[in-house]
Amino acid sequence: MRIAERHGTPAYVVDEADVRERCRAFRAALPDATILYAAKAFLCRAMATWIRQEGLGLDVCSGGELAIARSVGFPAGRIVFHGNAKTPHELLEAVRYGVGRIVVDNLAEIVRLAALVPPGSRQKILLRVVPDIEAGACAAVRTGGEGQKFGLSIATGDLAAAVDRVLRRPELELAGLHCHLGSQIGAAEPYGRAVRVMVEQLARVRDTHGVVLPELDLGGGQGIAYLPAEHGLTPAEYAATVLKALEESCAELGLPVPRLSVEPGRSISGPAGLTLYRVIAVKRTLMRTYVAVDGGMSDNPRPSLYGARYTARLIGRAATAPDREVTLVGHHCEAGDVLAENVPLPADLRAGDVVAIPATGAYHYSMASTYNLTGRPPVIAVVDGAARVVVRREEIDDLLRRDVGL
Repeated sequence: MRIAERHGTPAYVVDEADVRERCRAFRAALPDATILYAAKAFLCRAMATWIRQEGLGLDVCSGGELAIARSVGFPAGRIVFHGNAKTPHELLEAVRYGVGRIVVDNLAEIVRLAALVPPGSRQKILLRVVPDIEAGACAAVRTGGEGQKFGLSIATGDLAAAVDRVLRRPELELAGLHCHLGSQIGAAEPYGRAVRVMVEQLARVRDTHGVVLPELDLGGGQGIAYLPAEHGLTPAEYAATVLKALEESCAELGLPVPRLSVEPGRSISGPAGLTLYRVIAVKRTLMRTYVAVDGGMSDNPRPSLYGARYTARLIGRAATAPDREVTLVGHHCEAGDVLAENVPLPADLRAGDVVAIPATGAYHYSMASTYNLTGRPPVIAVVDGAARVVVRREEIDDLLRRDVGL
């Protein structure tokens, strides 16, 4: 409540200690693997610094994310850069900074990237494979199947063609293969299937070209709990399935076990964050009760994009009435600006109260917009009972400063 009073609402709040503990949990579960935090989930300079200090690498997919990493001196060798349509400028910046791996997503990118590598140098790359495995909370976040924009298809022969072309380019060093199944995956089993597909492809490279690739990157997508009844995929559960599948598959095909990389994002930052809102109005209709708050789809677009579900809690005072189901809505001029449906909140909820939505540390700040010219909320980091601003609130003056149309 003190944060809401001091810094205003809406506001994102991130528990630094929780982030660090989750980094350590992945390192403990996979001590021999490379853990790369997926920056797209949530990134700011403070977050990049925490990740660096915890010994993780960083997975970026834009020039902006790379710029944040560079601004805090993130070690270039611990950065992986991927994306399905990297611009020539982004590729050049990645090469110039010396990022450890670039994930090649299409055949055209091979020539484009090779042309940017300085004479006498070699850029390590991974090839993104389509394992044709569907996994994820909804169709919009499933990225491992044939029917989406990412990766090189095994079925069409694009992967085989890419391997052949890369091995012919002296500027490029094929370090291994990469895949990413999707997002908000709640079970470990799809990852086990992905391991088997990917190891088969490593064996095919060996059998065709006589080259044993030393690395395998399985991407991320481990799910978290958004509602009380849900159970996220823990690092230990994930590791047990993946390591077993990797050892068995390699033994069957006579391959050495490759260096494993994984890219958790949401599962590190998601549970560590919450969003504070102030109630503006309570409206009762014939069909339902609406609780309108001072944020909405501009700071949390996931319900309108994916049908994501959340819970909410009254904070700052004790309720004197029992709970009733309400629909928590935002202040934007959109009927679809709904943050949470059918959530229990006290019947005496009133204007001025503060509510918190948990598990908003991933894909909230990073996906926020300025719809209706609403400035984006600040990010407040808390640790050891102290709170500090790590990203300031976006004010009207910030929005006007960019408008040069006069």
